[in-house]
Amino acid sequence: MADETRSSGDSGSFEQVVLPHLDAAYNLARWLVRNNHDAEDIVQEAYLRAFRFFGGFHGGNARAWLLKIVRNTSYSFLETNRPVDLGVEFDEKIHTPDVTQPDAEAALLQAVDNRLLRDALEQLPVQFREILILRELEGMSYKEIAAMTEVPIGTVMSGLARARAQLKKSLLRAKEQEDHRGV
Repeated sequence: MADETRSSGDSGSFEQVVLPHLDAAYNLARWLVRNNHDAEDIVQEAYLRAFRFFGGFHGGNARAWLLKIVRNTSYSFLETNRPVDLGVEFDEKIHTPDVTQPDAEAALLQAVDNRLLRDALEQLPVQFREILILRELEGMSYKEIAAMTEVPIGTVMSGLARARAQLKKSLLRAKEQEDHRGV
C-alpha cells in the first residue's frame, strides 16, 4: 500500500492525488450507510467537497484526507436521513462478549462464509463498523484513524477491541443459528 503524500511544494493534480482512492472512499461509505446507491451519492458529494477544498490540502496522506471527508459526508447523511443509526450507544452488557474458548472462536471465524461476515458487520453500530473497516479493510494505522475521527489513539484501540469482540459474538450466534437450521 503506497503512502500517497504531498508536500506543500508538490503540485500534483486532483486526479493524480485523490482519484486513486475512489475504491477506498466507496468502500468506507458503503459500510457506513449500508446501501450501494446512498454510498455512490456520498462518494460523489465527498469528491466534490474534496475538489472544492483541494487547494487547501498542503500535504500529508491524501487517502486519509479523502476518507475523512467521506466519513464526515457519511455521518451528515446519516444524521439527516437515518438518525436512528447514530443513536446506538455503547452498552457494556450488550457489547462485551462472554469469554469462551478463543481457539474454537478463531477456527470458527476462519471458517465462516462471507455472507455471515457481511451480515454481522452490517449489524454493528456505525461507530464500530467504521473503525473495523478503516483498520481491517482499509489498512489504516491507529494514528491515522485517531486523526480522522478526532479521538485519542487509546479510544481507537479500545473501540477496535470492542468492535472485534462484538463481531465475534455476532458471528458465533449467526453460525449457531445456521447450524440449527441445518444449512
